[in-house]
Amino acid sequence: MSARPQRIASAPGRVSTGPKRPAALLLLATLAAVLWANGVWVSPSLAGSYEKFWAATVEVRAGGMDLELTLRELVNDVLMAVFFFVVGLEVRREFALGELTNRSRAVVPVVAAAAGLAVPAVIFLLLTMGTDNAGAWGVVISTDTAFLLGALAIVGPKVPGRLRIFLLTLAVVDDVAALSVIAVVYTDHLNPLALILAFAGLVAVFCTRYLPRGRGPAYAVLAVLIWLAFYASGVHPTLAGVGIALLVPVFAPGRHQVEHALDLARVFRQSPNSGYARAAASSLRESISINERLHSAYTPYVDYAILPLFALANAGVRLDGQSLLRAAQSPLAWGIVCGLVLGKFIGIFGASAVLKRLRIGEFGPGLTLGRIAGGAALSGIGFTIALFIIGLAIPDPGVQNEARVAVLAASVLAFAAGAAVFGVLERRRPAVPPGQVLARPVNPSRDHVVGPPDAPLTLVEYGDYECPFCSKATGTIMEVREHFGPQLRYVWRHFPLSRVHPNAVAAAEAAEAAALQGQFRSYSSYLFEHQDDLLPEDLLRAAEEVGLDMERFEADQRSAEVSNRVLDDALDAESMDLNGTPTFFVGTRRHHGPYDAATLIAALEASRPSPS
Repeated sequence: MSARPQRIASAPGRVSTGPKRPAALLLLATLAAVLWANGVWVSPSLAGSYEKFWAATVEVRAGGMDLELTLRELVNDVLMAVFFFVVGLEVRREFALGELTNRSRAVVPVVAAAAGLAVPAVIFLLLTMGTDNAGAWGVVISTDTAFLLGALAIVGPKVPGRLRIFLLTLAVVDDVAALSVIAVVYTDHLNPLALILAFAGLVAVFCTRYLPRGRGPAYAVLAVLIWLAFYASGVHPTLAGVGIALLVPVFAPGRHQVEHALDLARVFRQSPNSGYARAAASSLRESISINERLHSAYTPYVDYAILPLFALANAGVRLDGQSLLRAAQSPLAWGIVCGLVLGKFIGIFGASAVLKRLRIGEFGPGLTLGRIAGGAALSGIGFTIALFIIGLAIPDPGVQNEARVAVLAASVLAFAAGAAVFGVLERRRPAVPPGQVLARPVNPSRDHVVGPPDAPLTLVEYGDYECPFCSKATGTIMEVREHFGPQLRYVWRHFPLSRVHPNAVAAAEAAEAAALQGQFRSYSSYLFEHQDDLLPEDLLRAAEEVGLDMERFEADQRSAEVSNRVLDDALDAESMDLNGTPTFFVGTRRHHGPYDAATLIAALEASRPSPS
């Protein structure tokens, strides 16, 4: 589990190699911890220095409060609260604006995640039944998302967009479960008064959103007080980060906020001075929800500082012959290895296969059972939370070492298994290369179709409202439609190339918002006619010109339903490895070559079903 990039980053033109870097840094910190803990290999003087260093204490005194923490506790209890805070922000956003707002889209990863939590725990309990360590079953329930995404970027398929979103959605459910288990299962004692004070602080965090100014300092002070209250209550203090994050407001930017920010920016451009600069910067900042701002601000610290420090403080396992022999003979170690490697795979892949068989939920092109199998195998990489729970559930340092050896071994095995599954999939390439056949069949109840839904001829276009070639193609499409009349159905699908067209995604979402009021075609025509004017205020002006209900249009424009609809088309295009617009499909086959009217008419005639 780790702080994750925004969901929209998975769309074509926005795919990032970012997950490789945090995963690589985490891996380097892990290797450094292992080498340090086994420093006797290098120099006898290093023997025991690892534990001595992290057992050193830090004392904080403020007024009547005296807080003494070891360096390891400083990392695990204080810095990891920031990690859990970022995780909580991501969970809050997904439930408000992301994948988990759509039931049919979310059902597969949610059910798969639930099975991926339950099956590993059952396997662990079966192998550790009757031992003193059966209560450590929480070690095997969580996947390390930083390592998972890094591994997917290294050994995964060429175009993993929909699989990556599936795994990210699954990871959100995984996060919620892991946090709940830590809060409920691994709390030894409770101080009711301190817990009441902690919840009072959370209520104050909720009310902070109504302050006219000074919200930042208020959040900072309350965060410290809530952490101290949780620490005194007996509940693990890292959960203070989660509680605060779940109460931080999240919303899509509103029209009035954006327009006000743009007005102030124009004023600054006309009269550049520090006062206008501060006002414009403040307005721009306030137009974005504090959830988004905090997530963007803290994610780099989590990825590049806190998680590597956590690995350095907790991954130092002894790897001498005696410790390896103890781990090999330990039911605890075998429970962890089998729970993570086998349990995660069986739970996630098995649940997905059953849902596919029963036709429950939405899989989408590119999310095949083979790819889910590879992702399920990689999900056995349990690291951050697994090591975290080891420290909570197992008091004996020697047994902790066995468990850490097992976690590292399971992560290596899971990576190897995922690489093997994806390697087999790559060798078994389909006879027809991806992109030559339409990935998602035309569905009149879903697609934007012009012409009779049951027409014998079909022309599908993947386009971009900011693409000048798509704009020129509109005249061609009109000629083709006039030629065939009711024998042709024309289908438009979105493929916003955001790397080269910065306004393409917003234009596509605006068109979908117009579609909810039955004005998709007229709004799309306006966008093509005013292709150089696709800024936010231009999209609103277009809605007014078309005669839309503006209040409803603005709400729909910011909705998860609209953004997911555009993302769906873009992911379809990515799964077919499309790389330009416009791209046409004649029937179900991709059209190559010119797309003038005569060429498209000839291609459509050739695709006409035979009389037999």
